[in-house]
Amino acid sequence: MARHADEHLVTSRIRLPRRIVDRPLRQVGKRLVMAMLVLASTVFIVYADNSGYHDNSDGSVDFLDSVYYATVTLSTTGYGDIVPYSDTARLINVLLVTPLRVLFLIILVGTTLEVLTERTREEWRLNRWRAQLREHTVIVGFGTKGRSAMQTLAATGLKKEQIVVVDPSAKVIEAANAEGFVGVLGDATRSDVLLRAELQKARQIVIATQRDDTAVLVTLTARQLNRGAKIVAAVREEENAPLLRLSGADAVITSASAAGRLLGLSVLSPTAGTVMEDLIQQGSGLDLIERPVIKAEVGRSVRETDDLVVSVLRGHRLLGYDDPAASPLQLTDRLIAIVRASPENEGTPARSTFG
Repeated sequence: MARHADEHLVTSRIRLPRRIVDRPLRQVGKRLVMAMLVLASTVFIVYADNSGYHDNSDGSVDFLDSVYYATVTLSTTGYGDIVPYSDTARLINVLLVTPLRVLFLIILVGTTLEVLTERTREEWRLNRWRAQLREHTVIVGFGTKGRSAMQTLAATGLKKEQIVVVDPSAKVIEAANAEGFVGVLGDATRSDVLLRAELQKARQIVIATQRDDTAVLVTLTARQLNRGAKIVAAVREEENAPLLRLSGADAVITSASAAGRLLGLSVLSPTAGTVMEDLIQQGSGLDLIERPVIKAEVGRSVRETDDLVVSVLRGHRLLGYDDPAASPLQLTDRLIAIVRASPENEGTPARSTFG
């Protein structure tokens, strides 16, 4: 039991995106090469003036003695059995060997200092990230569905800094980090993992897990931690959709039936299928957006707006464009409309859809 808890603590952690200059093994290899170059330079300097050194054992200093002297000198061991006695040898030790000794120590100690500095820097980045993160989006599951949801949100103007990915796979989190997203490695059915993603401060939550039962558990946990967030969940089977809604999901997308309906539509009319695909792909061609009613539209009918309105959201009621109750428009209404994708529309779907 204790061992399992320890393993969970190790695997459940936050990974901030960062630019990796070199792999750790490559960095260590570079430091070792630099240290060997410093050692070789010191051996060469000592052996070039070996007549200025005295060995207490036999009086002379050969190449092996030079290697020995360079090693104990650079490591600051200094046994004292080999010493420089000529003025030239002592001057060389002051001007050349001592700086090389300092450089050697910096190379060896630098690795330890770098590790400590990196840990401190990473802790500071985590604390700063937690303090600044507000009204963000949590995506649980970074498979095909989660990645597509992320791409749609990013296309509508949501910044990468405002998206946190939660997934139990280390490779998936590494891929999310490589794309610039913060990743939380762990099981999203556990409340402590979702708290690491700062879910209690999130504005919207996208649940795109591989299994429907997992989606239910994640939804229950997420709703318990955050009562006001907008939760959108995906399920494979349509029969599980009501259970997701009872668990606290505001919207449930049935991936299997949605794909089937799109397939059927494409069979009946390939062109209509292409149009639908364009509508759900943000940033190109036509976009399906949700926006507030502007003052100039108040009191008008749905057909008098500049956009092609398909539905009117009034409170919690969704009215069709041909519903007599939809007109006249009210200032508190929100319109679901089809518009041409343009830079001016970027950001509108992300704000309104989850607003």
